[in-house]
Amino acid sequence: MVVTGVGAVSALGHDAPSLWAAHCAGRSGIRPLEEAGPLGLRYSAAARVADWVPEAHFGPSQLLLLDRFAQFAVVAAREALAGAGLARTEAAGARTALVIGSGSGGEGTREVASQALFRDGHTRVHPFLVPRSMPSAAASQVSMDLGVTGPVLTVSTACATGTHAIGLASWFVRAGVADRAIAGASEAPFTVGVLRAWDALRVVSPDGCRPFACDRRGMILGEGAGMLVLETLEGALARGATPLAEVVGFGMSADAHHITQPSVDGPLQAMREALADAGLPADAIGHVNAHGTGTPTNDATEARALHALLGARARRVAVTATKSITGHPVGAAGALEAVVTALTLAHGVVPPTAGVGPLDPSCDLDVVVGAPRSLDAEYALSNSFAFGGLNAVLALRRLAPSAGTVAARA
Repeated sequence: MVVTGVGAVSALGHDAPSLWAAHCAGRSGIRPLEEAGPLGLRYSAAARVADWVPEAHFGPSQLLLLDRFAQFAVVAAREALAGAGLARTEAAGARTALVIGSGSGGEGTREVASQALFRDGHTRVHPFLVPRSMPSAAASQVSMDLGVTGPVLTVSTACATGTHAIGLASWFVRAGVADRAIAGASEAPFTVGVLRAWDALRVVSPDGCRPFACDRRGMILGEGAGMLVLETLEGALARGATPLAEVVGFGMSADAHHITQPSVDGPLQAMREALADAGLPADAIGHVNAHGTGTPTNDATEARALHALLGARARRVAVTATKSITGHPVGAAGALEAVVTALTLAHGVVPPTAGVGPLDPSCDLDVVVGAPRSLDAEYALSNSFAFGGLNAVLALRRLAPSAGTVAARA
């Protein structure tokens, strides 16, 4: 299953080239959070989408029905489709599938309604509260925007949402349920309620996200959307498309352990399932886009799982942690990371983990820092390990030039 187009909205910009350029430069999108002081939060930084003008993308009647998270999804899906060289008329119809997830859906819409009811004393809410805020709103809005009438669904598995969506979509195309799929996830969590909720969890860093570093202190909340167009290699080449990378395997698991505390066994099982689905040995993996949240427990647990999977090679496999740049956009995290992993393979370059000083020797991984690194490996993993112990992993392959790969499109 090849990736022929990617789209992104993130704290680095409103398209995939901006995302990729920032990663290669090691330039983080984490900025001061203006609300931190007035709200009395323990943290003061976030990776927020800046300069977003909804009217630049949608008309007034559309905006009545579009929460911020759905806006991000539609714009990223449009970009992915255009990048794949597909017209909307080609994507329309029943032979295209959409799997587009969100961790929590329209938080902004729900907060406005709550303020109206409980702060302002109103007795009614907007009639479109439910269709704007439901987690499936993004999938529905993308389907209507592109005219897709095939299988359309939403997944919601916290921080693993985007990876689950892409993996399931790849299986749809592999099974012949659809000729192509648009898959990814979107999140827009910056409301007072959500900011306070993350503060209460005490997992957010007060001063930045530094995955696998000795002085890591937690995650940084982010937002955005990532989308991929998936289709068979034969179908892509038949229409003259130039694939970026290939999704060769997908694995899922559950820890069945704890609602917030990770285990080694669950992530390890998901990685092994992805390799089994791809028919690959662990020795084939040359790069890992880590879940890498920057929390002491998560990073150490992921490192242990990678050592269990790769053995001594864990010290030689190039690892990057993109949340140091995008922050943690919750449900959209795995989708944005899949975009970056596909571009990593297309360009043959591993972007660095940003803002990281001395690495934690107890993790003992080959974390790329400082500058991009050339990548000769053919296969990579993209990891997502969520609250509730829900794990999802993609295995991706770098395509040879004979398969039509070009790295200049993003």
